[in-house]
Amino acid sequence: MVRSLRSWSLPLLLAVPCATAACGDNGADPDAGDPAADATAGPDAIVLDASPDAMATLPLAGFGDLTGMCDLLDEPDLIGTAPELFSVDLSFPRRYVDPDDRPLLTPGGLEMILVGNAGGSSVYSEVFAYEVLARCDLASLLKTETEIVYDVDGKKTDMLVEVDGHKIGVSVTRAVTFPFGDPYTLDAATTLIQRKLDDILLSSAEVSAADHWDKQILAILAYDDQHAQVAAEAWAALDDATRADTIVIIIPTGGDDLFIYTDQ
Repeated sequence: MVRSLRSWSLPLLLAVPCATAACGDNGADPDAGDPAADATAGPDAIVLDASPDAMATLPLAGFGDLTGMCDLLDEPDLIGTAPELFSVDLSFPRRYVDPDDRPLLTPGGLEMILVGNAGGSSVYSEVFAYEVLARCDLASLLKTETEIVYDVDGKKTDMLVEVDGHKIGVSVTRAVTFPFGDPYTLDAATTLIQRKLDDILLSSAEVSAADHWDKQILAILAYDDQHAQVAAEAWAALDDATRADTIVIIIPTGGDDLFIYTDQ
């Protein structure tokens, strides 16, 4: 099932385009009266009083502009057995600077920055994948990658979050080519997405009962629209057993976004 939030559509599956409207900090300079909450406020506070008026304020303010629809995940999405694909844009008027910009993160994003991950050069991509979920769907961080407990030492997911009372595992990857700007190939996208979806099935089978999630999300940060389109095509061509019940969210990034792909 595909519910596209962008104007591009899949060649194999009907995508429903929608009018997009910029949301988030609207490119405002965070140092000049940005309304973003500080490190002590954010989705955790909103969840405590998730009234219709509060929901109308989505997405939450934060670092980067979210374009498209928020409140992506409904109850049927969180408990359903069919694979789904969503997309929402994230653009950065300027590069994230750590630690100066930490006050612009949600509490969960800040915790991920402070705790770090299990290694590699993917901290920022994981943090901002979480920021999209927190600002759009009021996801709250339950555990970071190194805190999730498994029955066996195998594949791991990047974080455990809660959305509308459901535990959801989140795995994050990046659709990008080197050198930057080279076209993304269908073969490269297929290899990446199939591997990540296979890993999700393994980690779901091996997670402990205490941390067991209802399902997983694969968040794909895409270098540009071309990368996002090819990633969507690759996902659409995979077999149902591989896609399983995983929710895929493609997040094309724009603006001063190289820090997502270099972790610097």
